[in-house]
Amino acid sequence: MTKRIIILGAIVLLVVLGWTGGWFFLAGQLRQQVAALAFADGETAPQLSCASLDIGGFPFRFDLDCHDAVIVTGDLLFELPEARASAMVYRPNHLLAWASGPLEISDAFTGQRSTLDWTGAEASLRIEDWRIARLSLVANSLVWTDRLFEALIARTGPLEVHLLDMPEAHDPERRLAALAVYGRAQAVEAPGLDMDGAEAELEAEITGLPDDVRAFGAEPLLPLWQRQGGVLRLTRLHASDASAQLDASGDLSLDAAGLANGSIDITSKGVAERIGPLIEEPWRTLVLGVPAADGSHRNQLNLRAGTLSSGLVPVATLPPLF
Repeated sequence: MTKRIIILGAIVLLVVLGWTGGWFFLAGQLRQQVAALAFADGETAPQLSCASLDIGGFPFRFDLDCHDAVIVTGDLLFELPEARASAMVYRPNHLLAWASGPLEISDAFTGQRSTLDWTGAEASLRIEDWRIARLSLVANSLVWTDRLFEALIARTGPLEVHLLDMPEAHDPERRLAALAVYGRAQAVEAPGLDMDGAEAELEAEITGLPDDVRAFGAEPLLPLWQRQGGVLRLTRLHASDASAQLDASGDLSLDAAGLANGSIDITSKGVAERIGPLIEEPWRTLVLGVPAADGSHRNQLNLRAGTLSSGLVPVATLPPLF
């Protein structure tokens, strides 16, 4: 009996030592992968650096804490006090994340500085067969402030954004996937637009995406998306408050030069009056359309090789996106 107990104890000890060694090995690999993000160029791939990076959660979780995070992408600089991600060892395909604000945003090109703060922000990512099955972000009481003029840009109540895999649109031969997008914001306030208590709801689809998350970052995403014939389809955008409403739908794609192509249908009421101080005529009518007898507006905007037109009249030229 004593011999059996000793053998059993030895087996348990070996399992514990093996588990411990495996956990610390994987934790070290995770640390290296995150630390390597600091050497990205910030142009083709975002650059992420942490003043301190901690990995805990032993023995059944991996908890990654990034303190004083700095993200650089193009001319934009994002600074975040703390971001945390967590996954269970036995379910590594399901990642949970939290962040504490405020998020400081700086634009080196325009010199603009702003702050985004919130009372709670959580995200989750679930991957199945290396495809994004669901990506969700939920936040509450967001406040976006212009730091140059110390003015409120916008404020919201509850906000949620979800990206869901569309299995029926998966193309295994071309290794392409599609995502459905749903977003909703409540109690939106924007003093610059005289908006208070507004609600907005978004439904869209994105096709032509890589069906393997390991391919993201291997090369710039937008050129890859264009080559695969990707389309952003705005199924429905609805925004309204007590005195105005706006509905939009359309599609967008890119050509080989990175220029936008597509069209968008806009129906609105009360919006022209709201944005009157911001957009002078004839541009306001070119964007929203000629008012009908009931005061509503309807128009279609077209994009061809980066040129935005209302009917046959060019309105603006958009730069290439890559």
